[in-house]
Amino acid sequence: MLKDYALHYYEQGYNCAESLVYGANAAWHLNLDENACHLMAGLGGGLQVGDVCGALTGAVCALGCLIVKTKAHDCAELKPLTQAVVEQVRQRLGSLRCEEIKPRLFQPERRCAATVENCADILEAVLRDVGLLPKPLEGVDETAA
Repeated sequence: MLKDYALHYYEQGYNCAESLVYGANAAWHLNLDENACHLMAGLGGGLQVGDVCGALTGAVCALGCLIVKTKAHDCAELKPLTQAVVEQVRQRLGSLRCEEIKPRLFQPERRCAATVENCADILEAVLRDVGLLPKPLEGVDETAA
């Protein structure tokens, strides 16, 4: 489910990090406003310099938005779930760095869509494994951010 929403935004021109957060906002009804989503802009393309994968940072930000109720230090689940997402991305994509992932997964016609898909799938799987994956709401326009 998250993958479909994230791809929807990616195909509209949002970057990898933005797409994960906009997608999570739509899929899980996080109630993030446009300004909150703008926070992701500089994280795409590996912090704009090919460093930590933007789709990964977007997934971790979406995770935080979903499970943190007050602050990170008060959320015991945040660290182990973040570590699980990061480790699964490292295993599946072979690296955490955009400049190392991109040569393997980038396709001219889809750009980094495969990376966005993988990170969305990994985040959903981690949440599903611990019983925290939100159920979709029926009758809601799920493409609206």
